Amino acid sequence: MALVRWLQQLRWRLSWWRQRRRLEAIEVVVLDVDGVLTDGGLWYGPEGELCKRFDVRDGLGIRLLQHVGIEVAFLSGGRGGATEVRASHLGIRHCLVGAQDKPLALSRLCRQLGVGREALLFVGDDLNDLAVRDAVALLVATSDAAPALRQQADAVLLQRGGRGAVRELAERLLRARGAWASLSREGWRDRND
Repeated sequence: MALVRWLQQLRWRLSWWRQRRRLEAIEVVVLDVDGVLTDGGLWYGPEGELCKRFDVRDGLGIRLLQHVGIEVAFLSGGRGGATEVRASHLGIRHCLVGAQDKPLALSRLCRQLGVGREALLFVGDDLNDLAVRDAVALLVATSDAAPALRQQADAVLLQRGGRGAVRELAERLLRARGAWASLSREGWRDRND
C-alpha cells in the first residue's frame, strides 16, 4: 500500500513538473463552482433557498492569484445566488452562472479579456468539465473528480473540491512564477488596493 501511495505521489509531482512552462503562461484561472469551490453538496432552506459552503483557504488562494495579476473567473451551469455573493466578496469580475455551453462561455471570456486559450487554466470535477478540454491550455482536476476527468486532465490536485483544492492550485501557479518564496517567507497582507 505504501508503494502505491508513493507511486501516486511521484506521478502527481511529475505531472506538475511537466506543466511548469504552461503554468508560467497562465493569465486566467477559470473555476467550476459546484465540486471545485464547494464540496458539491447543496443545502436547501425551508423556503427553497440554496446555500453552499465555500472554503476560506480557497478564498485566500484566489486573492493570492489576483495579487500577482492572474484573473480569476467562476463558471457554473448552476444558479442560485450563493455563487454570485462569493464572487462579489472576492472581487471576481467574471462570474458566469447558468452556462449551458462551457466552451462557448470560455470563448466569450477570452474575447472579452483579449487573451487566447493558451492563457487559460480550468479546474473541474466531473464529466461536464471535459467539454472544455480544447478551449483551455491546461485542464486540472480535483482529487475527488470523476475518474474520466482525472485520467484526461493535464494535472490532478491532491486536495478535494471545496477543501483547499483552489488554494493548492494557487501555490502551484505562484511557485511556477517564482512568487511563492517571498510569500511563504514574509506572509501576505491583503491591502485591499
